[in-house]
Amino acid sequence: MNINSINAVSPIDGRYHNQTGFLDAFFSEKALIKFRLEVEIEYFIKLTENDISQLKEWKKNDNSLLRDIYTNFKDSDAAKIKDIEKITNHDVKAVEYFLKEKFKSLGFQKYSEFIHFGLTSQDINNTAIPYSLKKYFKSYYELIGNLLEELEKKVIEYQDITMLARTHGQPASPTRLGKEFEVFVTRIKEQLKHLKEIPFSAKFGGATGNFNAHHLAYPNIDWKKFAESFVENMGLKLSFPTTQIEHYDNLAAKFDNLKRINSIIIDFNQDMWFYISMDYFKQKIKKGEIGSSAMPHKVNPIDFENSEGNLGIANSLFNHLSLKLPISRLQRDLTDSTVLRNIGVPIAHTIIGINSTLKGINKLLVNSEKISNDLEINWIVIAEAIQTILRREGYPKPYEALKKLTRKNEIINKKTFASFIEHLEISVDIKNELKKISPYNYTGI
Repeated sequence: MNINSINAVSPIDGRYHNQTGFLDAFFSEKALIKFRLEVEIEYFIKLTENDISQLKEWKKNDNSLLRDIYTNFKDSDAAKIKDIEKITNHDVKAVEYFLKEKFKSLGFQKYSEFIHFGLTSQDINNTAIPYSLKKYFKSYYELIGNLLEELEKKVIEYQDITMLARTHGQPASPTRLGKEFEVFVTRIKEQLKHLKEIPFSAKFGGATGNFNAHHLAYPNIDWKKFAESFVENMGLKLSFPTTQIEHYDNLAAKFDNLKRINSIIIDFNQDMWFYISMDYFKQKIKKGEIGSSAMPHKVNPIDFENSEGNLGIANSLFNHLSLKLPISRLQRDLTDSTVLRNIGVPIAHTIIGINSTLKGINKLLVNSEKISNDLEINWIVIAEAIQTILRREGYPKPYEALKKLTRKNEIINKKTFASFIEHLEISVDIKNELKKISPYNYTGI
């Protein structure tokens, strides 16, 4: 049965496959096999460049024939490797045997025992997986860049819109709508900076990380330098020393960082949800689109809600990955292998979430009238401003005076403050300064 949007169990492969299908190239079983094959081949080529007498006759021109094996990797090749795995019951060994068959068909059989020479499976996995993740990240940076671009547009568009702020849900000192968007831009950029500083780490050191077999066979080769050069050529950084596996600390750090960025976006989603519920924003709708199945007047903030849900799923999985992967019993156990196969899942939900946020942003319509009305009925928020000026002038107990004025079960408006100011025992100049303050101009820097 072919998986399609109707019969897929996961919404990643079903409902949202149009957004996440491209991840097949990085995180599918076929992709993992392909990247393993690339590592095995590039490792063999790297061996031929060293002082190994048994490989001295290797012709550099033949490197292209080997690279064709993974650059032209087909579904049928992946299927063949999976068939071999049914016999070996070992996925990396199946790749090795497939490659040896390829060597035989190309006339390179005498070199075939240098495939996977001195390696353990994790030398392959712990190079292939960060390599695949590194390749994917180009797409992530493009996507998060699109989000930042749209947010920055709103910063400019809304920069002069004064808005009532709320702390603890209560009216607070006014702010500017554009500035509130800028807060999220700054937070995301700061975390992106940290994310880019974390290297993609690889492990390459044999069965327990000591190059035991390598050193025994060719003691004159600097195998650590070899490994450093090899993984750096793939855009990775060698972890050393290690056990049999990469310790995943940097990978966990990346997942934690992705989780923080997602959390910032969730925070933004929730703020947008509240602003829409407060009628500060209306939403564009397409002709024929339904808001609520029961209430015709409603247009629900479904994009921000969808994003919050998907990013929440992503963060749960990122959290498990970052907690689990750095832990392995003694020199290794197999629990990392199980969870590593799921890296693509939180990434997929992250993509869905960010796309939904983008969709929501592009639907926003500012309701200036509602924003202005909320300021007008909340003159109370300039109490802070007045008491601060009075503090500056040495007026006795200004906080207490404003507290007495504003904590009444009655309407506090422009006239209320004007009367209060007029009865203060201060100079006319200070009174005039205070009378200029309003919820519309008390916005800080």
